Amino acid sequence: METIRWGIIGAGGIAERFAEACKNTPGASLEAIASRNLEKANAFGDKFGIEHRFGSYEAMAQWDGIDAAYVATPHATHGPFAMLFMNHGKAILSEKPISVNCTELQKMIDSATENKVFMMEAMWARLAPGTIKLLEVVKSGVIGEVKGIQAAFCYDMSDEPDHHAFNPLYGGGSVLDVGCYALSFASWLMDSPIANISAEAELGVTGVDVHCCMLIKYESGAIASLTSAMLLRKPGDGYVFGDKGYIKTTDRFYAPQEFTVFVDGQEPQVYKCPFLGNGFEEQILEVNRCLREGKLESDMIPHAQSMKIMGQMDDIRKIIGVKYPQDMDCAWTPVGTE
Repeated sequence: METIRWGIIGAGGIAERFAEACKNTPGASLEAIASRNLEKANAFGDKFGIEHRFGSYEAMAQWDGIDAAYVATPHATHGPFAMLFMNHGKAILSEKPISVNCTELQKMIDSATENKVFMMEAMWARLAPGTIKLLEVVKSGVIGEVKGIQAAFCYDMSDEPDHHAFNPLYGGGSVLDVGCYALSFASWLMDSPIANISAEAELGVTGVDVHCCMLIKYESGAIASLTSAMLLRKPGDGYVFGDKGYIKTTDRFYAPQEFTVFVDGQEPQVYKCPFLGNGFEEQILEVNRCLREGKLESDMIPHAQSMKIMGQMDDIRKIIGVKYPQDMDCAWTPVGTE
């Protein structure tokens, strides 16, 4: 098996989760870590046994010791750093959201195409065993036609007021930070085109959304009720309602390790689908597989899927009145288009 050599861009908490998974993934070798702060890169390298440490992203991008790089920096920097590395021939796995708006994402896709390199959004939940099984159950028709979806990803970061998730310069706000999971979850379940998107939000002192409730109406008549929040806790269970029964997840809805299927007149059926490790191994395996097969994008998480969700988030931010500096040249996607 060809070993894929990885580097990590950024040395924060999400990078640590990726490093743990990479060390646990057959066929992957974690070769390098880059940070703007060499001391931080060295500390990260010591913790995870990474030999090569860089005090600048540019230096690692120019180095020929890696095949792929994982972007683990704040939202607004995903695009610039991804394009920097793609311009040096490196494959990219970019943490979600892959960008901050459709205009920038298109530039990233263009860069991947021009450089003939692979790029994928790190929407790891799509590749989780529980997600794959849940979608299989829904598509089997056992709960009938999907009529409703309910999901909330909400947490309380009131003790971290300086976190980049509150900063509009970094693409902050609950919709981009965690609402992308709820929107993605709904999109995986629904084949019907969107008829309308509506949203209501509470904006925080920095001008980004700290609580947002989103309603998506599909042409089939189905409705998805989705919530994201950064200063409010809500249960993370999810529901998929069909006209013959429903599914309830018992942990995080977007990557469930357990869910129960309730069908009218039948005993509930429980499915348990644990991660391979911490949940990130599956996406590393997917990127490695694609690179070995010479693919430029994943069939599971294609560029079009990332663009679809980015377009929905652009629409929602327009509705609730959240804008970023990067939106100056952004042509808003009309509400309801996919």
